[in-house]
Amino acid sequence: MTASPLSGPDYLLRGFKIIRQPGIRLFVAIPLLINIIIFGAFTTLTLDAMNGWINQVIEWLPSWLDFLRWILWPLAVILVLAIVMYIFSTVANIISAPFNGLLAEKVEEMLTGEEVAGRETIAMAIASFPKSIGRECQKLLYYLGFAILTLIASFVISPLAPLLWFALNAWMMAIEYCDYPMDNHKLSFKEARKRVGSQRGTSFSFGALVMLGTMVPILNLFIMPAAVCGGTLMWVERFKHQPS
Repeated sequence: MTASPLSGPDYLLRGFKIIRQPGIRLFVAIPLLINIIIFGAFTTLTLDAMNGWINQVIEWLPSWLDFLRWILWPLAVILVLAIVMYIFSTVANIISAPFNGLLAEKVEEMLTGEEVAGRETIAMAIASFPKSIGRECQKLLYYLGFAILTLIASFVISPLAPLLWFALNAWMMAIEYCDYPMDNHKLSFKEARKRVGSQRGTSFSFGALVMLGTMVPILNLFIMPAAVCGGTLMWVERFKHQPS
C-alpha cells in the first residue's frame, strides 16, 4: 500500500484516540506512570543546565558567521531539546519496554479481532524485561552509529546541526514505536528496520511529530503510549503483510 508522506502524523493522532478506549486504558496506565516519573525527574535535573547548553551550541558558530547568531539561537534550542528529549525517551522506553510491548499487543488485538500468538499478561511482561532490554540495546547501538556520523557532519556544516539531529531522532522515534508490534511477532530488528524503511516518508513524518510532541510540556507525558498505539496502527495497516 502506498502512503502519502503526510499520512504519518495521522497515525499519532489516531493513537491519542486509542489510548482513551476503555479496553486499552489499563495497559496505558503503567507506561504513562513510568513516563511521568522519568520526564519529571529528568526535567528537574536538566532545566537549569539547558540555557548553558544552548549557549555552548551557539559558540560552535565560526566568528565570521556571527551575524547569523540571531537565526541560530532558535535552532540551538531545537538541537538541545531534540537531544535531551531523545535521552528522556530512551530511558523511559528502556524501563517501560515490556509494558509498551503488551500495550501494542492489546491494541493490535482490538484492531484485528485476532489474538497475537504468544499473548502476554502483565506478569509475563515483567518477566520478559531482560529480553526487552536486549532489543532496546540493539536500537541504541543502531542509533549510536548514526549519531557519530551526525556529530561529524555537525562540525562540517554547523549551522545545519540542529536539523540533522532532529532528523536523526525523528527517524529513531519511528523505528522505536513501530518496532513494538514487530517484536511481538518475533521479527528481527533488521527486518523491522527494513519494513519501517519501506515507507520512509510516512515513517519519518510519524517520527517527526512524535519528536515534536516530546518537546511540548504536559503533552510529552502522554506521547509514549500514544506513539505505541500509532506505531501499532502503522504495523497493522502498512507493514504487517509485507513479505519478509
